[in-house]
Amino acid sequence: MLICQVLKPLVSTNRIPGFEHKHLQVVLDGSTQKVAVDAVGCIPGDWVICVGSSAAREAAGSKSYPSDLTIVGIIDYWDPNADKPAPTSTPKAPATTTTATIDTPMAEGPTADSNHAPASGGTR
Repeated sequence: MLICQVLKPLVSTNRIPGFEHKHLQVVLDGSTQKVAVDAVGCIPGDWVICVGSSAAREAAGSKSYPSDLTIVGIIDYWDPNADKPAPTSTPKAPATTTTATIDTPMAEGPTADSNHAPASGGTR
């Protein structure tokens, strides 16, 4: 038996006799997509139990049925990450920011240069 996740329905209009009325689903088995006969009426996103080989043919309806993977149950709850160890993260040093300030002397009052000569020849 396999635990798979249903990805989407598969529509195939031209089929061999006896295979016409079976619903097909694309399921994900690890990283591999497979086609399974849906014997239970599942929907995309469901986690399901699948059987293969002669058990798949019997579950689909007959030992002569041409199936090598059949969905036989919908799992009520499944956490695929439950048995995986939590990722370890190394603590990062806190980011430091440095702000540089440039002190520019500000001139206060008028300056005594040639561009700022007193008007009217008077004194200040």
